Amino acid sequence: MFRFQVNDMTCGHCVRSITEAVEVLDHEAKVDIDLASRLVTVQSRAAAGDVSRAIQEAGYNPTVVEEPSSVAQGAAASKRQVGGCCG
Repeated sequence: MFRFQVNDMTCGHCVRSITEAVEVLDHEAKVDIDLASRLVTVQSRAAAGDVSRAIQEAGYNPTVVEEPSSVAQGAAASKRQVGGCCG
């Protein structure tokens, strides 16, 4: 399982774009997205780097989250929106 902080994900369209990008990479991937915390959790057979690249190719800037506590720190630290469909 991989977790990514995607601070430039701002709306439902972003959620759909990221989900579709990951599912193109791995049709069996399970993608769970919490828009409020901007956290993307992926269960996939693909490598973390490949999942990250798929999200990047969809127009977003994912950062690997090593532990759950870093999610809150990452969301609080980054208020600047870069990339994505609304940023």
